[in-house]
Amino acid sequence: MSWVEPPFSAVTDVVSRALAEDLGVFGDITAALVPSEATVAAILRSRAPGVLAGRACATEAFRRVDPTTEAEWVLGDGDVLAAGSVIGRVSGRLASVLTAERTALNLLGHLSGVATLTRRYVEAAGPRARIRDTRKTTPGLRALEKAAVRAGGGVNHRGSLSDGILVKDNHLAGLSIAEAVATAHARWPGIACQVECDTLDQLATALEAGADMVLLDNMDLATVAAAVAAVAGRIPVEVSGRVDLDSVAAYAAAGADLISVGALTHSAPVLDIGLDLEA
Repeated sequence: MSWVEPPFSAVTDVVSRALAEDLGVFGDITAALVPSEATVAAILRSRAPGVLAGRACATEAFRRVDPTTEAEWVLGDGDVLAAGSVIGRVSGRLASVLTAERTALNLLGHLSGVATLTRRYVEAAGPRARIRDTRKTTPGLRALEKAAVRAGGGVNHRGSLSDGILVKDNHLAGLSIAEAVATAHARWPGIACQVECDTLDQLATALEAGADMVLLDNMDLATVAAAVAAVAGRIPVEVSGRVDLDSVAAYAAAGADLISVGALTHSAPVLDIGLDLEA
């Protein structure tokens, strides 16, 4: 398994649910009209430029419908696609390929869309800052979408609420920044405690409290630059909010180490990928 691929258990779970949704009670009653002995070879092809992600899901969709179906990949997750790029080939029983086709393409298209948008942010930011995802993911698809972010060159935020500590403004309705950091360090000394800061005053408090990271939320460029200067390289600085493809380079230039973008997973357009039967 390559480093960009999601856990196999996540792949099998999502594909199983997607096929159950698509097959309904009686299965593919249209494909049932096709003679059982009919076989086919088909090409998976990108119809638009982008970045590939989701191969494991497509492979599992074809395999789950019919273990005799063979999927051979020309390109891998993270590879750049041109319009018309051949991604891979599928061969097997025609009825089986047709039944699995939409599930395979839905997952390939969505995950490749996430990888494609991530790559655009990574390239726009340049080498100064890493692009990070958020927990604003499609319910049930988080592991797959985060793998797609990695395929696009981004890095992952915590995968679940148990993976890391992020003290946000709503947490501060019940405790102070100093209390939150001290309690986090006492209870989970091996886990970094990150504090979200909306103002420079909150940043100063977080630094004094011993926060391991800070998240500068919805700050303008001048304030981000001032915050980075105040941190002076002591801990990593992440920026979120107000960031889009037009502004990400400026936030990177302001000194952010990480730039988190919810749009990577909640607003990525689907990449158009098709399956063409060979003559």
